[in-house]
Amino acid sequence: MTTGHHLAERFAETITAHDLEAFSTLLHPDYVNHNRYTEPGKAGSVAMFGAFIADFDDFRVEVDDIIDAGTTVVGRYTYRGRHTGTFLGVPASDAEIEMHSIDIWRVRDGLFAEHWDEDRKSVV
Repeated sequence: MTTGHHLAERFAETITAHDLEAFSTLLHPDYVNHNRYTEPGKAGSVAMFGAFIADFDDFRVEVDDIIDAGTTVVGRYTYRGRHTGTFLGVPASDAEIEMHSIDIWRVRDGLFAEHWDEDRKSVV
């Protein structure tokens, strides 16, 4: 298994385990996240997933596909949980949510160094 593939799998595992410390070890110290909802840097990404974990009961990430192209890795994921806290200003709905994302990372020094994503959310 290549480094990028391993990182993409570990991303889902650490978030599903609600282990933000382990998640942070996957991110390069100079991590850049191009997501408009996330504060800059490594700390911003850790905080965003902390909010998911806090505001969605049983929050989990499932790997749908991983494409590893060396210094670029693409993961397609399904996120699930029950919306029980105020998230990004949206009050708790108690609804089961399902979100699909395509995450693109640049890998440097064996870590995620830069990130872009596309996502689609729905309430089930």
